[in-house]
Amino acid sequence: MTSQTVPPAGGVVPHINVEGAGDASAFYQKAFGARELSRAPAQDGKRLMHCHLVLNGGSLMLSDTFPEFGVVGQPSTSHTLHLDVDDVDAWWSRAVAAGATVTLALEQQFWGARYGKLRDPFGVNWSLSPKA
Repeated sequence: MTSQTVPPAGGVVPHINVEGAGDASAFYQKAFGARELSRAPAQDGKRLMHCHLVLNGGSLMLSDTFPEFGVVGQPSTSHTLHLDVDDVDAWWSRAVAAGATVTLALEQQFWGARYGKLRDPFGVNWSLSPKA
């Protein structure tokens, strides 16, 4: 990938910091069919300052943590990235096969939607449901 700037897709664009952003990008490509548009490596040659993915039609920005600049790794406990998808069972199976952990089984919920929650290996919470 290049360090070329690509405008983000979507009104609100999540930007997450994880330990191992390059590995997270590879995981999101495998688990959720993301496509990496660009990346900018850090000066240390090991971490990423920036990575731009397109996932389910929207942008997701990610970078490594940089404790030396006050950006420390903290697993997600108060937020979830949600995906409305065309075939929720296929998306769910692919994410679980890639290594996501089920935190709420994918099933019909009391509000009428088929919905479930996952946690990825980088501590990010995800929820999935079918497009309305």
